Amino acid sequence: MKQDNSEQTIRAIVVDDEALARQGLVLRLQGLGNVEILRDCQNGREALQAIAELAPDLVFLDIQMPGMTGFEVVERLQQDNMPLIIFVTAYDEYAVNAFDIHAVDYLLKPIEVERLEVAVTKARQRLHDGRGDNEKKLLLDIVISLTGKSEQAVGELLRNGENPVKTCEKLAIKDGASTSFVPIRDIDWIDAAGDYMCVHVKGETHIMRTTMKELESQLDPTVFQRVHRSTIVNLDRVEKVSSHINGEFHLTLSCGASLKMSRSYKDKVKHFF
Repeated sequence: MKQDNSEQTIRAIVVDDEALARQGLVLRLQGLGNVEILRDCQNGREALQAIAELAPDLVFLDIQMPGMTGFEVVERLQQDNMPLIIFVTAYDEYAVNAFDIHAVDYLLKPIEVERLEVAVTKARQRLHDGRGDNEKKLLLDIVISLTGKSEQAVGELLRNGENPVKTCEKLAIKDGASTSFVPIRDIDWIDAAGDYMCVHVKGETHIMRTTMKELESQLDPTVFQRVHRSTIVNLDRVEKVSSHINGEFHLTLSCGASLKMSRSYKDKVKHFF
């Protein structure tokens, strides 16, 4: 017998830098029933660790946090490990309209119980129907819309005029009116979300509009290897490999990121075993 969607328990994490705001949201969620609070986090770094460790169904994510914003948390999540995200925001009406246009759910501070019930109900329905592979792309759309990051990021590497086949040393990444030249050796890992590429470099995330195949073809395969269908890792950054009962592995990088590695890619990094 199929379980009633309304009875589905949601495993959730609450992220907010204000203690009273976290406590208030946790209490409201507990009052709704069928919501299990796995952990409450006070910053983006704690949120990333909790999501990697606990794999929640849903994250209530404050946007305006010091150190790492809610948007930056989204950018640094591995697509294969994406929970549903409900942004918590004090943004004005203009920004809220952007959330609506991109079909990204949000709660406006101060949070009303009735609106919270609607958001949780929508999350249950999405979990029941199954989440698509475009979850991270959907969230990146709203990030770009609200931060002004360019969708037309430059996907070309700098090339040596005298030797066009020489290995390139930098990526040129356009962000609005400016272009950042990122040393390839500094890249920790890369995550794909549709036609977006999130390039993670020294705690920062640069968003490019290109494909995994195009970018992978321009990287040194002795240093950068695919460990998942949507993830490329700098092998020099891998500090620890942990095996799981289901046959998958987690890679811990020197930057603190925890990445899932699929069994089918194990042979590409077999020197770790």
